[in-house]
This record gives sequence, C-alpha cells and structure tokens, in this order.
Amino acid sequence: MFQPYRFADIEVVEDAAALRLEVREFLDEWKYMWTPWERGLGWNRHDRKFSEALGAKGWIGMCWPKKYGGTERSMLERHVVIEELLAVGAPVGAHWVSDRQSGPLILKAGTETQRQKYLPEIIRGEACFCIGLSEPDAGSDLASVRTRADKVDGGWLINGRKIWTTNAHLSEYIIALLRTEGTAADRHKGLSQFVFSMNLPGITIRKIKDLTGLAHFNEVTFDDVFIDDDALIGTLGGGWAQVTAELAFERSGPDRYMTSFPLLEELVEHVNKTGSDRMIDRQIGAEFAKMAVLRQMSVSIAGMLQEGLLPNQEAAVVKDLGTDAEQRLPEVVRSILGQNSPLDKSTSLTEINAAITQTAPTFSLRGGTREIIRGIMAKGLGLR
Repeated sequence: MFQPYRFADIEVVEDAAALRLEVREFLDEWKYMWTPWERGLGWNRHDRKFSEALGAKGWIGMCWPKKYGGTERSMLERHVVIEELLAVGAPVGAHWVSDRQSGPLILKAGTETQRQKYLPEIIRGEACFCIGLSEPDAGSDLASVRTRADKVDGGWLINGRKIWTTNAHLSEYIIALLRTEGTAADRHKGLSQFVFSMNLPGITIRKIKDLTGLAHFNEVTFDDVFIDDDALIGTLGGGWAQVTAELAFERSGPDRYMTSFPLLEELVEHVNKTGSDRMIDRQIGAEFAKMAVLRQMSVSIAGMLQEGLLPNQEAAVVKDLGTDAEQRLPEVVRSILGQNSPLDKSTSLTEINAAITQTAPTFSLRGGTREIIRGIMAKGLGLR
C-alpha cells in the first residue's frame, strides 16, 4: 500500500504530567503581566528576561547533551513545555529560533568548537539567532540564492541581501544560506551555511513593519562582510540538504497551529459569560476538534524526531493545515461577535482578536508559503 505520510499514534509520556504542572505554576507568575494584545502577538515577542528565566529552569535546549548545558530530556517532554508556553501567549521570541532549529543544526552539523561556543549561550537564554534564507525578488523560491560568500585569505567575504528575517534587529547571531559556488541558476548546488555575529562591519538591517506597526521581519544587507573560516557549518556545498533537514523542526511544532490558541481560549470565556447557542457551540467545537487533530499530528512528528527520522513531508502537512486553522480563527470570532465587531481594545476578546487579525497574513509566509508547502506535499504523493 502506498503510504507517503506516517503519523503514528503516539501519546505524550506519562511522567510529563508533572512537568506540565511545573510549567503552569511557573507561568502563573508571569502571564498576568501580559496584555491581551501582547498575548495575541504570538511567539515573535522578544523578552530577554523571560528567556533567561526559562533557561534557568532548564527549558531551553532540553534535548541536548548535558556537557553543553542541556538536560537530555525527550522531544515529547519538550513538546509539553512548548505547548504550555504558546497556550498563554508567552514572549519566547528571544530564544525561539535558537532553540527550535539553530541549536539542533549546530549540534548535528557544527564543529565541536561551534557547539562549545553557541549551545551554552542558547541554553542560558542569552543568544538570539535569526535565519538568513529568503532573498528579495526571489519570491518563495528558496533555492534561488544569489547572496555570495567568496573565499578570501583566512575566511569568506559576503555580499548580498536577505529578507523576511525574523528578529534580525534583535539577534546576536545569524545562520545564513549562502552561495559559495556557481550562480542562482545552479539551484541547490553550491550552497553552504555559515554562522556569524550580527554585529560585524558591513551588515545593515532595515526593519519591515507589519499591520500592527511593529517590526518582526527585516531586510538584511551584507556589504563585504568578512567572516572567519570557522564560520562554516557542516559541509561546503552541502547547505541545501542541511536546510531541508532543519525545516522539519521549523514546520512541525506547536507554533504552527497554536499562535491563535489564546484567542480561542478568550472566545470560550466570552461565550461562557454572555451566553451561547447551538450554532456557536458547533463553530467553536469544530475549531477545537481541528486543533486536537493537529496536536496529535505534531506529537507524532516529535516522536519521529526523537527517533532520528526526518519527517519533512509530514511537517509540511502540519504547516499547511496549521496555517489554515490559525488564519481562520479570527474570522470565526468575527462571525460570532458580528461582522461589525470592533478590532480595538474595548474588551480582552476584541483586543487579542485585533492583534491576531493584523498578524495573521504573515502566518502563511513563515516557514514557507502555502504554495511551496503544497508543492512539497504533492511531491510526497508522487504527483510532481
């Protein structure tokens, strides 16, 4: 039987119940500090003190070796912590990319010197990473990389631009996919990954404001930026394979369907106070059911990652369905409140709905556009 997708029936380990309770007790000391608007802005919010507090609890780099400061816990236990953080709209942006994908990449493909340098900083919540992938005028074509790293004495010289780089203006480090050989026409060939400081001479960052008036995305320009030889991660020319493996972490986690969860919780509280009917109950129940299915799929992928598998196809499914769910929920809220309901701060529900409504268009850009993701799914089905 043709089975392109594997979603095993995996349950979160039983002893994670105590961990979940511990995380909730920790969050009780923080969550009342955040406004509904802030909770609605999702995991991009940057709060260094909060990240450092999580690091002190051992909840960053949880699955990494103890010799780097990790606690060697399972991917499923990490999944529990991530769920609880997203459920309350915690400001995890200062360590999110570092913990989710930069650290795992360095752990797998980096040198021992790179592991010793970067992983302890990430685990303490002190190192914010950004990812240099997309480029101007390339649309969703990630392989169309023109930003170059040319070999010079003692290192490399970087020239070019990256765009949609989340939190670049707040990051200490970047991991960039650069062309070290050939041209953009060579596609996947001649691409390499490098890790280096965002404070180097020649780096210019231009903020890109979204509908909220805030800037999470950035355009990053490199003008003759010199990096040492030891900035190379993994194999020279092997960047494409490394990036595609990295994206399995980016596309499959709870952040791909739980960004809007605080809005669902606020909606339920509102309906409980103001009254409901069968149609409203059905709408809310349908959204909750979809989220429950997505959760089970994400837990299954966490189990695969724990086993060392590379579930790129499955991660694409979670990303696509999760994006639909996240973008649909604000419209569900508006249909329940009435199409003329305000997008303002008059109530907790309208405040958080305003924040998510204005950021929802970006959900289908992060981690790959809907068209790219569905192309990956079609390839998994043998249709292209």
